Order: sequence, then C-alpha cells, then structure tokens
Amino acid sequence: MKNLALILLLLVGAACSQQDLSPTETVKVVVESFYNKDNQKLREHTTPESFESFLSIQDIMTANTSGKSNFKVLQEKVDGDIAWVQFSTSYEKKPETFKLIKKNGQWKVAEKGLREKGSF
Repeated sequence: MKNLALILLLLVGAACSQQDLSPTETVKVVVESFYNKDNQKLREHTTPESFESFLSIQDIMTANTSGKSNFKVLQEKVDGDIAWVQFSTSYEKKPETFKLIKKNGQWKVAEKGLREKGSF
C-alpha cells in the first residue's frame, strides 16, 4: 500500500512539474517537439490556433533538418500573463521570436496579433 501511495505521489508531482515550465523552457519544448514531430507534446505547449499553424508548415519546415537544435535564448520578457522569447536554433539562420500566454498556470506559445509587434 505504501508503494502505491508513493507511485501516485510521484505521478502527481511529475504532472505538476509540466505546468511549472518557464517561458524559455516552454519555447525550447515547442521548437524541439516541432522539429522532432512530437505533435502530442507540441499540442500541450501551444494554443489550439498555434498548434494548427505549426501543423500546417511542419512537413515543409522539417524536411531538411536533422541533429540537435542548439537552442539559445537571446532575450526574454515577461509582463504578467504575456511573455516574449527571442531565440536562435541551428534550424534557422535568423533569430525567431515567440509570444506566450499563461493559461491555467501553464505557458503556451500563442499566435501574434495581425499588427502586434514583439517586445524586442
């Protein structure tokens, strides 16, 4: 019985730790799951709109990529429930910027508004 309680406690702890990812950690998970085509993980860390956008370009963007992402954060800005992360990877020549929103205590990569500019 003690073993069962311990296992349940560990499972609950693991599930809660997913919600504690920082904006930077969330972006890294999204980038790596996108290029590795781990769409379950990608769905967990993006808004529904962003997930659909990622899926629509995934095959094109990942066709000639392989190896490690070499993910590197260049800038991060958090303002309440909105965050911006600028980063570089070995997959793209230019740095990219993702917008994140906090939903139910978890950071998720979101779509930028039509004329919305990032913080950097």
